Amino acid sequence: MTTITAPISQTLRERFAQIRAQTEKICSPLEPEDTVVQPMVDVSPPKWHMAHTTWFFEQFVLGPYLKNYKVFHPSYAFLFNSYYNSVGNRVQRAERSTLTRPPLRDVYAYRRHVNERMEELLETIKEEQLEELLPVLELGLQHEQQHQELLLTDIKYILSTNPLLPAYNKTAPGVTLRTPVKADFLEVPGGVYRIGFQGEGFCFDNELGVHEVLLSDFSIMNRLVTNAEYLQFMQDGGYSDFRFWLDEGLAMVRAANLKAPLYWLEQDGEWYQFTLNGLEKLDPYKPVSHISFYEAHAYAAWSGKRLLTEFEWEAASQVYPPVAGNFQESGLYEPSRAAQTEGMQQLYGDAWEWTYSAYHPYPGFKTAAGALGEYNGKFMINQMVLRGGSCATPENHIRTTYRNFFHPDKRWQFTGIRLAQ
Repeated sequence: MTTITAPISQTLRERFAQIRAQTEKICSPLEPEDTVVQPMVDVSPPKWHMAHTTWFFEQFVLGPYLKNYKVFHPSYAFLFNSYYNSVGNRVQRAERSTLTRPPLRDVYAYRRHVNERMEELLETIKEEQLEELLPVLELGLQHEQQHQELLLTDIKYILSTNPLLPAYNKTAPGVTLRTPVKADFLEVPGGVYRIGFQGEGFCFDNELGVHEVLLSDFSIMNRLVTNAEYLQFMQDGGYSDFRFWLDEGLAMVRAANLKAPLYWLEQDGEWYQFTLNGLEKLDPYKPVSHISFYEAHAYAAWSGKRLLTEFEWEAASQVYPPVAGNFQESGLYEPSRAAQTEGMQQLYGDAWEWTYSAYHPYPGFKTAAGALGEYNGKFMINQMVLRGGSCATPENHIRTTYRNFFHPDKRWQFTGIRLAQ
């Protein structure tokens, strides 16, 4: 009997190779010692990211779909599983820095092994397995792109804790300075808007459950809040004025003695900012980033405005469709100034935009069966939604319906502010 195979398209195979290579390109400027550091629990060592994204393909693709596949190492599932309780025990998140072994060279060997076996699978997959495999393969690729963004933000935090403040991106492309863009508010008419992912292509399960929301008229700022504007809030005593703060946010600010966004440093009366290019003088017209939801909310209250809800953000993206933004592909790895053009700017890229929406399931949300059902649903509590992507997000990874989510105190991601009224 002849076995019918269905080779996956060359385009998809090339995309698999490109995404896997991009992860290693991100890590290539690092020294081996950089790849095992974990200065706080939210940050994972780069070596762990590289191994975990590889384990994902081994666990969920190769194991079920490649005949007679043997795992690269019997302990790697325990070492590099992230949060999938369905597939066994794992090293706890706070203990990932203890994984000085396996050495970095073994992690690269692991990646090569899995890449080779994946190529074998993509060449020989049986027709009857193809329909079942493709969604899992796509999820693995999207998962790796999520970790590419986490790699850049984690590397930045790791290097920022080094007393030498070393530069990661020594060959960053030059930045063309743009004339500052005046803040303006663009009208979004009220009415009924359809929210959630529609159409063909990939989305995460948390984007599903298309539903209608009724919104009142509102207006949205034409660009992100800048460093200079945020500095005015600081100079006006914003961090110490309880009137602008949610109670939990004020407690966080006081406990940590916060006075500025993460990575800001004042020297001789001037402000500097640690970037992946090293320590740089603060550009007043770039978007403020690395702030918590609490800080974003306090700034909005101080300015007499407010944050958007995630439904308003998505409605605004329907009225003012996003244009190309500053994403990972630019190589800047920092938010850039708004362009001197009319209309909506920076809705895509530069900095994730905090919304005043809790991360909850959409109507009709269903958790998938098996381990992959743990991907999103179990995190739908005590977190806030962010929209739009950042300078660390791969451009082909973002959609207007994409729902990012973090706890309101988190600051190490490229998170910024867009105002509404």
